[in-house]
Amino acid sequence: MDLIAFFVYSFVSIFVIVSPLDGVVTFVSMTSGMTDKQRQILGRKAVLLACAISLFFALTGDTMLRQFGINVDSLRVAGGILLFKVAFDMMMAQISRESITQDEINQSLGRDDVWIFPIALPILAGPGLITTVIVLMDSADIFIGKMIVLAAIVLTFSICLMLFHFAHKVYKWLGYTGMLVFTRLMGLFLAALAVDFVTRGLYNIFQAM
Repeated sequence: MDLIAFFVYSFVSIFVIVSPLDGVVTFVSMTSGMTDKQRQILGRKAVLLACAISLFFALTGDTMLRQFGINVDSLRVAGGILLFKVAFDMMMAQISRESITQDEINQSLGRDDVWIFPIALPILAGPGLITTVIVLMDSADIFIGKMIVLAAIVLTFSICLMLFHFAHKVYKWLGYTGMLVFTRLMGLFLAALAVDFVTRGLYNIFQAM
C-alpha cells in the first residue's frame, strides 16, 4: 500500500506540474496553420523530447547535485518556492514566467523547431518539473521506489501524448472556459505540493543541524 500511495503521489505531482491541458492551449495556438498530420508529428516529437529530458534529470539529478555540493533539501525548499509561484500564476490563469513569457511565444510562431522550444522545453519540461523529479527520486529510498517515479513520468507523458494527438478535439470539447477551470484546479494542487516541498525541506535541514 505504501508503494501504491507513493506512485499516486508521484504521478499526481508530475502530472500537475506538467499540466498537459495547459500545454494543449499553447500547442493549438502555435500549430493553427498546420495540417493534422504535421501537428501530430510535431506534438509527438515534443512530448517524447520532454519525456526524455525528465527521465534524464530523474536518473542523473542526484549526481549533478553532489557535483555542485548542493543538498537535495535545499533544492526541495527552492523548488517549493518556485512551484508556488507557478501555482499562483495558474490560479490567476496567467502564463507563468517560470517557464516562458508571452513575448517568447510570439517570437516562436512560424519556426520549424517550435516542438523543441517552447513546447518541449520549457512548457512541458520546465525547471519546476526538473526539480520535482529530482526530489521524488531522492524520496525513493529503495530501487522499486525509483522505478515507480520513472513509471509515473512515462505515464504522465503517455497521457500528454494522447492529448496532443487529439489537441484540437480536446480543445473544442473542453472549450476555453473548461481549460481555465482545469488550470485553476491544477494550480491549487500545485500550491499544496509546493508547501509540502518547503516544509519537508526545512524540517530536514533543521534536523541535520
